[in-house]
Amino acid sequence: MNSLPTRRNFLQTASAATLIAGFPTILRAQGNQAKLKIGLIGCGGRGTGAATQALSADPNVVLWAIGDAFSSQIQNSLNNLKSFGAKVDVPEARQFSGLDAYQKVLASGVDVVLLATPPGFRPLHLRAAVDAGKHVFAEKPMAVDVAGVKSVLESARIAKEKNLTLQHGFCWRFSPNTRAGYGKVHAGELGRVISVYGTYMGGVPKPTTSVNDRNPAWGDVEWQIRNWMGHEWLAGGPLLEQAIHTVDKIAWAMNDVAPIAARGGGGRAQRNDDGNVWDHYEVTFEYPNEVFCHINQRQFANSFSEVKDRVLCEKGVMEAPDRVLTKDSSGKINWAYRGDNTNMYQVCHNEWFAAIRKGEALNTGEYMANSTMLAILGREAAHSGQRVTWAELWNAKQDLAPDSLQFADKHPTAAVPVPGTYKLA
Repeated sequence: MNSLPTRRNFLQTASAATLIAGFPTILRAQGNQAKLKIGLIGCGGRGTGAATQALSADPNVVLWAIGDAFSSQIQNSLNNLKSFGAKVDVPEARQFSGLDAYQKVLASGVDVVLLATPPGFRPLHLRAAVDAGKHVFAEKPMAVDVAGVKSVLESARIAKEKNLTLQHGFCWRFSPNTRAGYGKVHAGELGRVISVYGTYMGGVPKPTTSVNDRNPAWGDVEWQIRNWMGHEWLAGGPLLEQAIHTVDKIAWAMNDVAPIAARGGGGRAQRNDDGNVWDHYEVTFEYPNEVFCHINQRQFANSFSEVKDRVLCEKGVMEAPDRVLTKDSSGKINWAYRGDNTNMYQVCHNEWFAAIRKGEALNTGEYMANSTMLAILGREAAHSGQRVTWAELWNAKQDLAPDSLQFADKHPTAAVPVPGTYKLA
């Protein structure tokens, strides 16, 4: 644990042979019906959910190894997966805890891995998985800072050269009804997109452990990981960790073209933990041809809640995701989705494992990185109080996620960003 590789060290020390040598896929090595061994890295609620979908996506898979920073999480996850019977084959020898657990899972003989730790670790774990020749599912977001996004892009490049699949966790892209709605937008049935208004207004997330319950034996790093959503170096903040789904759908509506800039605001109104993340944002993304797209995100108690996309077009509006429909310019509904509504999380894994079985190319790395960067753009514009351009962000040296920290290390919480004072590195 004292010599864990860092995101930058991967780029600096990986040999040319490691980076360019082709790695045979499981299908080429073992045949189309080979049993695929799954490794789960990060087994909280979303990680356990991803394991559920992976085990349901293919008849010849087995959960082979599991890893988390905390051993208690492992047992909770395995208890929730008992219904899969023999498909869960994780003896104690393949249950790994600690900050180096991901390395042990990758070395256990797995073929595919599910990455679902706090996103501050995602770039590091993704690079290690790709270097180890594994097919990867990476939960959103892909990073919390500019350095992490650039690392993800490099990992995606290496994965493509090794013929490895790379699937993302932006789940609404797999929702049948939401796909149909955005399909109508992209087909031009409503005319040109002129604006988007997306909301992600929810309640206040509870910390994993109350500040009053901090064990004196826990160092700063362990304490912060136990309450990772409150710390920007681990979570990236709620615009990135939670509302990135809405940010991603803004990108989707805009056909994933690059924005010009963002501006916005927000703050920390109700949050009372000892972290440093804001709890509300109002951000506007500026796109070519005078198109402005807006997101309203907040985590407030006792307040109006809504998660909704409104894609405003020349001839009407498309609304999603709860009830996906289109309206004409007078507000009259002229189409509503009434087709299949298979669980979007399951569709994601079904398509991923189908690609692995068929030996098809599936690499969503560039898209994963760009949607993550779009959320970072909005966050940085709000935090700084400035209009931040897409080019400025890509040229930034921002690196929030420290490397090689240990549980017992001292790591003071960074200050809460103040607009006009905070600056993008």
